[in-house]
Amino acid sequence: MHNLFSYFNPIEDGIISINWQSSQIGHCINKHSFNNEPNMEDVKVAFFLVPECTGTENKLTDTSLVRKELYALHFEDLPTLVDLGDLQIKSTKKETFKEIELVCIKLLKENILPLIIGGGNDISYAIYKAYASLEKIITFTSVDNSFDLGTKEDKINTHSYLSKIIAYQPNHLFNYCNIAYQSYFESPAAIDMLDKIYFDSYRLGFIKSNIFEVEPIMRNTDFLSFDISAISQAYASANVFASPNGLDGVESCSIMRYAGLSDKLTSCGIFEYNSTMDNHLQTAKIIAQMCWYFLDGFKQRKNELNPRLEECTKYTVSFDNGMNEVEFYKSNKTGRWWIGVPFSNSDNNQKDNYFVACSYRDYEKSNQGVPPERWIKTYQKMN
Repeated sequence: MHNLFSYFNPIEDGIISINWQSSQIGHCINKHSFNNEPNMEDVKVAFFLVPECTGTENKLTDTSLVRKELYALHFEDLPTLVDLGDLQIKSTKKETFKEIELVCIKLLKENILPLIIGGGNDISYAIYKAYASLEKIITFTSVDNSFDLGTKEDKINTHSYLSKIIAYQPNHLFNYCNIAYQSYFESPAAIDMLDKIYFDSYRLGFIKSNIFEVEPIMRNTDFLSFDISAISQAYASANVFASPNGLDGVESCSIMRYAGLSDKLTSCGIFEYNSTMDNHLQTAKIIAQMCWYFLDGFKQRKNELNPRLEECTKYTVSFDNGMNEVEFYKSNKTGRWWIGVPFSNSDNNQKDNYFVACSYRDYEKSNQGVPPERWIKTYQKMN
């Protein structure tokens, strides 16, 4: 992967030369500097910044702010982590997006997770195209206070990129999920449209009251895009789209920890950071701490992508006077839950189960006669 480093500007010597304590990330992380190209063998996570802002009003002009805050944090038993530096921005947005796509393809092929700080949230489109190029069907989850659908006439930008992902052909999007949207930022028609095509959306109030429900969402997610516009201005003010309402710092870090824990999740980005507005570095600090919690979750992954049926307890819930059944599986080892969604396997002409991560709450509601929405929407897509 030697030519990987040609896409990046090395980290500034001023950050490299700081005498970090042995337990701080700045001491433990492998760094791409002017004098060093890190060994990429056994690397698990590749951290880098993308100051691409042509599709947003936010400006990421100083990438050292987040990097310094992250490096200053103490971490025990850090996963093998490399800081690639800052992606080189090309003369056109199209060229830069192609560079992002190529970098992510290289990393994903090597089972290295890209952990990206941006820049505009429309960078998510370039990351999605990396999966499409690899012919991977994925679930894409965004933490955002709106859906960013835009209109058909809009060029791709931070407020329209999702519609471009949905329209991209050939389609590689199995599911889209929005976390923490705020109803007054979205039209009822947009909310209804996502529901009709069996996508998932969770209002801010639901997430704040049921933060534990994010855990199964992340276990079903391949790529997470976190727009800091979803965080209350009180916690992340360095963003021109910041709003008084939103997630708080603890909730944002909890979401990132759940993302890190997910064995399915293979890329993650945090976007819309405006370094020119971060006078007191509070937003750089929250982003750094969100990355810390992601890495803390990552190092505790359980290698449990799907349920090991021999290590699970099976629960069957009947509906419609026994005409329909939903099968739940609970891991005896970790306490995690899954739903089995039946589908016809064209390879052997048999009915198989597609496993969807769920929560105990889904099982409880099923026992009250309410079939889980996760089961219904997945069944509609699979059959």
